Amino acid sequence: MNRRKFLNIAMAGGAAAALAPGPGDAQVAPVETSARIVIIGAGAASTALANRLVRRLDGAEITLIDPRHDHLYQPGLTLVAAGLKPAGYVVSDTAGWLPEGVTWLPERVAAVDAEARTVSTESGQRLDYDWLVVAPGLVLDHDAIEGFNLDMVGQDGIGALYAGPEHAARTWAAASRFAEEGGTGLFTRPATEMKCAGAPLKHTFLIDDIGRRAGNAGRMNMIYAAPQSALFGVPIVAEKVRMLFEDRGVETMMNRTLTAIDAGARRATFAVDGGTEEVDYDYIHVIPPQRAPDFVVQSGLAWADRWTDQGWVEVDMQTLRHLRHPEIFALGDVAGVPKGKTAASVKWQVPVVEDHLVAAIEGREGTATYNGYTSCPMITRIGRAMLIEFDYRNNLVPSFPGIMAPLEELWISWLMKEVALKPTYNAMLRGRA
Repeated sequence: MNRRKFLNIAMAGGAAAALAPGPGDAQVAPVETSARIVIIGAGAASTALANRLVRRLDGAEITLIDPRHDHLYQPGLTLVAAGLKPAGYVVSDTAGWLPEGVTWLPERVAAVDAEARTVSTESGQRLDYDWLVVAPGLVLDHDAIEGFNLDMVGQDGIGALYAGPEHAARTWAAASRFAEEGGTGLFTRPATEMKCAGAPLKHTFLIDDIGRRAGNAGRMNMIYAAPQSALFGVPIVAEKVRMLFEDRGVETMMNRTLTAIDAGARRATFAVDGGTEEVDYDYIHVIPPQRAPDFVVQSGLAWADRWTDQGWVEVDMQTLRHLRHPEIFALGDVAGVPKGKTAASVKWQVPVVEDHLVAAIEGREGTATYNGYTSCPMITRIGRAMLIEFDYRNNLVPSFPGIMAPLEELWISWLMKEVALKPTYNAMLRGRA
């Protein structure tokens, strides 16, 4: 099969996946209820759940609270930061994804009173709820890096693609100069849990490939620096990445946490066991520590005995239901589970929360479970990727066994990222995938 024919099939398959019924989409009569459901957040998880609930519930009062008017297709930020997509590729209108029958309150949440079952906003509004879904995303704590602020991105060899589409585009401006001129490139990740833990590796691989295509491989000193002792949380994947880095001459600095940068001197400071270490750079990609929004901790919804510096919501790892407040669920990045901070995880989390929420409204027990499914289309060069899928137990769980080997650099896997992923994501937002 030639590439043109496969591309046509892949695009048709992506469209079919976008239109096909997803888990929980069986045609059943809506449940009549007057339940008051408040969803904190209007990102991927919240939007997908709201679209599904309006079809499952008749008469429910559903309110989403989120101040953001732009919806961001976050899986596309790595492509923007490599010059492969424009900034506008990842931006759409939040209101355009929300279904009729829900109320969108464009404000920030200040507090949750789980005992009184109320949510308060920063403007002083208070909403009563019967059921609460906490899905506000997470906080990128750029202030935790001494000497760094987002105004620096794109200048003096500094990149930070996570901050949003404009910053991803400015990251490309800095990274492209490095790929053309050479020097030392530092690619970092934080010590905390983070959304899409493969993104730091993707950016490293892509900028290395772009420099090689420009004929500058011999002028680039690529260094990947991380607080962890392994390159990826799944051991077999970590070993594969190690081998690829070794093959391409990418050095690693493990067990090092970025704590400060001196933009003028182009010098980074890392915390190491027993002290600090300074490294000069020509380009640095900064990914800051990540944590839950303040209200999660202040409202007593976070774990008390784990992730205490990050504040993720205390939920059952299979049902995503709060362990102390059964009328509360958490979804997406803020959920305190061992895996699952990717858009692909949201696709499998949302039907689980839907199942248990609707069941509880009906006075019965839900049956759906989340197994930690997480997917990472690990781009290793332009036109090649590894489609890595795994669960809580670090088992590889490929969706296309026999067709797409998860640890092989394949054009097909790249095509999934480039062509099929966004239509599937958009279908998920509509509650259809």
